[in-house]
Amino acid sequence: MGHRQRRRRRPSGPSQITAKLTIPFVGELSGTWEPADAERSAAWELYLELVTRVSVEELDRDEGFLREALSSLYTFFNTTREILRRYGPDVAPRLSPGHVSFGVLAVTVLNRVLRPLLSSWHPRLAAYESRRPEGRDPVAWEREWEHAEALRGEIAEVRHTLASLARTLQEVAGVGDLIDLPTPSSPDSERGSGHPPPQVRAILTALEAEPSGRKDGSVPPVRHKPLCRRRAAPSRTALQRGSHAPQPRSSAWRAGTAGGWGARMPMPPPPVPSP
Repeated sequence: MGHRQRRRRRPSGPSQITAKLTIPFVGELSGTWEPADAERSAAWELYLELVTRVSVEELDRDEGFLREALSSLYTFFNTTREILRRYGPDVAPRLSPGHVSFGVLAVTVLNRVLRPLLSSWHPRLAAYESRRPEGRDPVAWEREWEHAEALRGEIAEVRHTLASLARTLQEVAGVGDLIDLPTPSSPDSERGSGHPPPQVRAILTALEAEPSGRKDGSVPPVRHKPLCRRRAAPSRTALQRGSHAPQPRSSAWRAGTAGGWGARMPMPPPPVPSP
């Protein structure tokens, strides 16, 4: 019997949204988007490309690599063109004024956002990298560039636009949030944080809430009494001597039991020692 193939989920999402993109140093693009099925599928593919690249991650001053960020944006440029070519005219229909489509948003990001950044900064960074002395660390050399802060600022502006585009694509594709993912916690997080586990914290809190019996206000130690005391098992020597063998019931005990008083006694009387 062959394995049953999982049915592929059809694209689903809202029938109409309001798309809005902020173009760095240009303005804002907004309009109504009524996506078709082909646009939903293309939105999912482009959304996946965005969330798996460094182009939507924050690039702090002392971390990250400008060359890596530019290379990621360059490959995203080519991937977006491939998606547009694959889906064809279905993602770029004719629109009435005030409406946008997947093709309009994608081409606007390519030509108005990515192209100015890459065409201006890619050759300038490449020329500076070519002057790096042999054996010099590339990251340290890049951070000494006089234009590094200016490039970092423009990359941050582009990142805000791409993050806004990713949110719009997520809504159109009808998928979950893959950008702000929860941070996984390690099993040793509680142990290595210097705080006791929740069970121990609950006991300590209860002890602190109780009134203290000491004059200095300290909490006395809690001493737990055993619920029961087990009887020691007889040794092999004792068993051989017969000291732990069960004693026969006396005639008085049997008579008392027959008369009814044995039921009121929790334990039988001790055996009478033989003369």
